[in-house]
Amino acid sequence: MKIVDEIAHAIGWIEEKPSARTSHALEVEGRVWLFDVVDWPDLDARVQELGEPAAVVQLLDRHRRDCAAVAKRLEVPHLVVPRQLPGTPFELRPVVRFRWWQEVALWWEERSVLLVADALGTIPFFCAGDEPAGVHPILRPWPLRSLHGLAPDHLLVGHGEGIQHHPAALESALRTARRRIPRWLVGLPGSVRGTR
Repeated sequence: MKIVDEIAHAIGWIEEKPSARTSHALEVEGRVWLFDVVDWPDLDARVQELGEPAAVVQLLDRHRRDCAAVAKRLEVPHLVVPRQLPGTPFELRPVVRFRWWQEVALWWEERSVLLVADALGTIPFFCAGDEPAGVHPILRPWPLRSLHGLAPDHLLVGHGEGIQHHPAALESALRTARRRIPRWLVGLPGSVRGTR
């Protein structure tokens, strides 16, 4: 594991594999919320450095990862695609509502943090050409309306390192998703091999 996205009140960790599964912990008033968790030996210690565990949250229904096991070990609730997180400053926005894909994104306005599990990513498989972030290939034809109008200082994703201090990255990815499909297709062979 590699530590990424270290910002005020947040930390991320990423598997150093081609899928680059990335998890995050956000701290609010001494309570720590964990998202789309991939377990690792130092997880409990890092969480304790931030505060008291509050819950493990899956923002994407199929991001089971190690969420249930970590929630059980930490003795906290395991929440799957919740509509809200009461008692927090987090706004959950529905991103995808297909029968086979349920996803919400977390918007933390006070800290200008947007956390997106799978609809956006920064690894080559998601990006067309030199995009810093790209819309998931399956979702490129459809606009992600619930994310339009946001300009996060910190864009955190479930696959890849986040993007810091580049508020235009989100709107660019959303606005150009459909028209960049051909460019994404050209880069597909390299992204699948993990060489792009």
